Amino acid sequence: MFNCSVGLNEGFYQRTRVSAFVNWRTSSPTSQSNQARAREPMNTTIIDIARHAGVSKSTVSRVISGKGYTSPEVREKVLHAAEELQYKPNALARAMVSQRTFNIGIIIYRKHYPIVSHPIYGKIVDAILAAAESLNYSVFVSTDKEMSQRTADYMLEKRVDGLVLISRLSQEMIGYIDGFGIPYVMVNGTVENNSVIQIVNDDRKGGAIAADHLYALGHRKIGVIAGPQDHRSHHLRYEGFMRRLRELGCTAEERHVAFSSQSTFDEGAACFHRMWERSHSALPTAIFATNDMLALGSMRVMQERGLRIPQDISVIGSDNIDFASYSNPPLTTVHTEKDRMGRDAVHMLNRLIQKLELHPQRVGYEPKLVVRGTTGPSPSAG
Repeated sequence: MFNCSVGLNEGFYQRTRVSAFVNWRTSSPTSQSNQARAREPMNTTIIDIARHAGVSKSTVSRVISGKGYTSPEVREKVLHAAEELQYKPNALARAMVSQRTFNIGIIIYRKHYPIVSHPIYGKIVDAILAAAESLNYSVFVSTDKEMSQRTADYMLEKRVDGLVLISRLSQEMIGYIDGFGIPYVMVNGTVENNSVIQIVNDDRKGGAIAADHLYALGHRKIGVIAGPQDHRSHHLRYEGFMRRLRELGCTAEERHVAFSSQSTFDEGAACFHRMWERSHSALPTAIFATNDMLALGSMRVMQERGLRIPQDISVIGSDNIDFASYSNPPLTTVHTEKDRMGRDAVHMLNRLIQKLELHPQRVGYEPKLVVRGTTGPSPSAG
């Protein structure tokens, strides 16, 4: 039996609990019928459990709902009876009793594809699904390129207990979702609202860490490939890198800075190609890219142009995606907490759903330098 599956339906990814049945072949219609009946799930009720355990129906109800006092001995007896009878509570009945559906929704707000297969957002979603499953939640996943109200409406129709909102989000959309009266947390995005739990990486510090690393290797002629500046992470990493360079007494020449409209491998390649066309006779000795995909794309063009990495030019990215350790040479990068963001989002949302104490706050994770094979001493320092 499988606990979850993902199906595509008009742009929406829906995770639901399903069962996989085996189609047994038999030589006899009678035996086939008997086997089918044998495989039918038992319609066990709390009355059956009460009889089996020798307790009252109300006692069974208290044990199953977790409300009210029951002695440890009686509780154990009821749970044992439920297990023996293969009791599985009806989802609708459970929702009516608890006023919860045990469904949560994920909305990913992102302009460009890929989305669910994106090496960052995919990791976050995987971590959310795993954490949700451990807490017995089913998850609906929806993507929204336009930040429209219809996606939030879709989740409301599914009667979700709470929402995980990923990436950019406008104040107007936050206000609309607030009107639902359901709890939510934000991941990898921020708003000017202290009542909202916002789970982010310290991207500004990540940019500064990259600048420190290149400076320590003797690089003073440094370039930047920066992703879309309307995206929080790319903007803060670029800002943190440039600020730290200024503090170190360095700067990046305008001809050595390239901005991309998307954060893809192809855009990274295109950005370095433009840099090469502008100043191939006076290239920087090191490049910082605001994500790993841009860095890896730029490396392809460097190698096509005969540049040796890191002997002729060093490259450092950000995110520490899976591809980073498999490039040639392996990419030096700044690690961000993708899995942890997803896990913590679910556990914090679960506390909000249960109305447990949780002070709204901005949760920031420390980035970490991961040194591999694409950074080395500046050739001009030798």
